[in-house]
Amino acid sequence: MGNVRSVQKALAHIAPNDQIFLTDDAALIREADRIVFPGQGAIGACMQALNEHNLVEVVKQVACEKPFLGICLGLQLLFDHSQENGGTEGLSILAGDVVHFPKNELKIPHMGWNKVKQTQEHPLWHNIENNARFYSVHSYYVEQGDASVVVGSSDYGIDFTCAVAKDNLFAVQFHPEKSQHDGLQLLENFVHWRV
Repeated sequence: MGNVRSVQKALAHIAPNDQIFLTDDAALIREADRIVFPGQGAIGACMQALNEHNLVEVVKQVACEKPFLGICLGLQLLFDHSQENGGTEGLSILAGDVVHFPKNELKIPHMGWNKVKQTQEHPLWHNIENNARFYSVHSYYVEQGDASVVVGSSDYGIDFTCAVAKDNLFAVQFHPEKSQHDGLQLLENFVHWRV
């Protein structure tokens, strides 16, 4: 949904010798060495597309078995429920809800460069300074149910979770493919991440 081509081009740039597929083929997804799950736009439309292509169980499976990077909507879909569209169920891979930023207090969507505070060490932060700036575009954020999964936070009127990690899974609210050097470094770290 949305940003897949720019993510694919960024990965091809940092991993020119790897095969990078943009696919909805469940067999190819299961065979891949690692998975990047990007997206932007409406969570309901993305869940509908996953259901139409019979990919819900495949995504749940690979998110628990292979190096897995979620980007923007690819982070939000990992959680239980979103307030968007009056309520949309997520994949429930991680506990928590996706909620709207306070409407009367902030310019929505949150768009632009934000500092990311690294709240825990992680291999995907390698060679990225704490409080490095990453590019974001979103109106919703995660209220996670388990604080131990939080590896990054940002401030946009409120402090919110912008990066989570658990075992082989790492997901970010921001867009590394649009975040210049530090974004490419994060993608490169993911490509070389050994879980």
